[in-house]
Amino acid sequence: MESKSSGAFQRPQAAILAARLNEPRRFIQVVVGPRQVGKTTLVQQVAAMMPQPVRYASADEPTLRGREWIAQQWEAARLAIAGREDAVLVLDEIQKIPAWSETVKRLWDEDSRLGRPLKVVLLGSAPLLIAQGLTESLAGRFETLVLGHWTFAEMRGAFGFGLEEYLFFGGYPGAAALISDPARWARYVADSLIETSIARDVLLLTRVDKPALLRRLFELACRYSGQVLSYTKMLGQLQDAGNTTTLAHYLSLLAKAGMVCGLPKFAGDVARSRGSSPKLQVLNTALMTAMTGLGFEEARADREFWGRLTESAVGAHLANAALAGECTVYYWREGKQEVDFVVTAGRRIVAIEVKSGRTPRAHAGTAAFVKAFKPQRVLLVGGDGIALEDFLAQPVGHWLRDR
Repeated sequence: MESKSSGAFQRPQAAILAARLNEPRRFIQVVVGPRQVGKTTLVQQVAAMMPQPVRYASADEPTLRGREWIAQQWEAARLAIAGREDAVLVLDEIQKIPAWSETVKRLWDEDSRLGRPLKVVLLGSAPLLIAQGLTESLAGRFETLVLGHWTFAEMRGAFGFGLEEYLFFGGYPGAAALISDPARWARYVADSLIETSIARDVLLLTRVDKPALLRRLFELACRYSGQVLSYTKMLGQLQDAGNTTTLAHYLSLLAKAGMVCGLPKFAGDVARSRGSSPKLQVLNTALMTAMTGLGFEEARADREFWGRLTESAVGAHLANAALAGECTVYYWREGKQEVDFVVTAGRRIVAIEVKSGRTPRAHAGTAAFVKAFKPQRVLLVGGDGIALEDFLAQPVGHWLRDR
């Protein structure tokens, strides 16, 4: 089991960013997404293709950076415009500068007022802090480009992953070179991805009164990915004196960090959906498998676990599209009748049932859902429906359109 190098593989968002930077100066471009999805690599690839001067600077240095650093980099980029139509300034790890958004706002507005054609790209590894700075200071001045976890099509194209490898090892490009040694791969995911994301992207950047509870909630969400659990039942599992509001907040923080989320119940009513018990869902199946201690062959031989892994891969594919703003994802359940995933985009409703091989299931739930909500499409993934490999290889938008 080996992984080939990604080489010069480019994610589709590279072309989008390049096109935006070739337009007249209009908005600050903000590249957002969880850790280790290739934000810096993508921006550097785009910078290498640009005909105009590009100044790249990163605040990720051992020496302490202050707001004056932003001004210094900005002024150097302004000088690059001399005699040219425009230039591009890229500021990486911007969230490490205290009060960065106020400084960016001042400099951007100054350029706008004086007609300077300097284009700006911001990116960082802390989605929560980046979002906070944007909403507090830069409203109306930016547009985002969301980089989610790598899809099956991307991991196959860049590293030669097969379907089973993708289900188990997930979509972290930095970990792909380690899959020939699953124990080493699991340690890397646990230490460099999970622990770093929780410690640096959640606990250091937001108020968390019970960090141990947040960590146990993450572990619970990985263990029960694909299952509906009430917050009350979660508290019982976690054996903590917290409350349901705290759990809901922590689950939201973990979702914004690109780790796990809770899918709401589809009810045709926003308020009722928000008050429902969540369906726990990992956003990258690597988080689920790295936490189990199972090796690749052990996991594949465990039909129950492999079935949950399969359903979680479908859920992650959908949930990452939802985080990018392409759709909204729910589950549906009434009594013993259920539908694995309900996807909405505008007024379109698509019901998705996953035949994961855990247990033979009749699809009475789908029939009940169709009668109640009249979805535009009903999809069966796996079994005698759409092949799992085909479903994961296509963007979610492909399955929302009429055939």
